[in-house]
Amino acid sequence: MQLNVRALALTTGLLWGFGLFFLTWWIILFEGSTGQTMFIGHIYRGYNISPVGSVYGLLWGLPDGAICGALLGWIYNFLNGKFPGAAKL
Repeated sequence: MQLNVRALALTTGLLWGFGLFFLTWWIILFEGSTGQTMFIGHIYRGYNISPVGSVYGLLWGLPDGAICGALLGWIYNFLNGKFPGAAKL
């Protein structure tokens, strides 16, 4: 079975971007807007626990998740072509 790489890239990009967006708002809801830079803020420039930071997280997370999803799908399809019986395990 082959994976649709574009669909996987779109799905993982949306999940990662909106997941980070909603997680930031979850933290803001319970702890308030601190503006504190978390670990992911060292990777994604501009991201922090604030409303503006959540948008930066969304904008960084969409392409990052899409690239990772596309790589995962491509590697899966490549390995599935090399070892076709392994997917049935």
